Amino acid sequence: MNRRTKIVVLGSALLLTAGAASAATASDEAPRQRETATASDAPSRQREAAALTGTAKLYRSAGDDITFSFDAHLAAKDTADPTKATGTFEFSHYLKDFGARAKVKVDCLVTGGKVAVVSGVITESDLPGAEGKRVGVTVHDLGRHDRLGYSWASTGRPGEGNEPPKCVSSAPYEKVKKGTGDFTVVPWQPEL
Repeated sequence: MNRRTKIVVLGSALLLTAGAASAATASDEAPRQRETATASDAPSRQREAAALTGTAKLYRSAGDDITFSFDAHLAAKDTADPTKATGTFEFSHYLKDFGARAKVKVDCLVTGGKVAVVSGVITESDLPGAEGKRVGVTVHDLGRHDRLGYSWASTGRPGEGNEPPKCVSSAPYEKVKKGTGDFTVVPWQPEL
């Protein structure tokens, strides 16, 4: 392998980029223009280390209106530290005249395959005592049949129960209501 060729492994993609001196082909008579091509001519955007995005409603036979929306990301430069994740997620739960909503600032994101666990601290809510409390959510990205779980299933509702540590939630036992949206998980692949 040519010393000037740099191999970058990113997830399951293998990208080969060539330095300026190796951009020319084996022929010395290649046009000068080809010799000046560099790796910087390739797209400079690197795949993020992990992500959880999308919006969907959960299925409840009683007709509850439960919505979750995610915009959580872990930058490639932070792949070794999932607590450097950024973004927000929101959830709401209404049934007839009763319900509440919350907006959460992400403080951790770990994904494995098509499963994501995200946690954060509630920054806005109309649920008494919930602001300033940590919650966690687990998503299993199964295409249009996603599943979801949340920390308050076992710790008590936000503001009344115990707070989970960062990146902790319950198993994804709830089902997404057909036709209401979809969640997307970008798998985390740290160097171990």
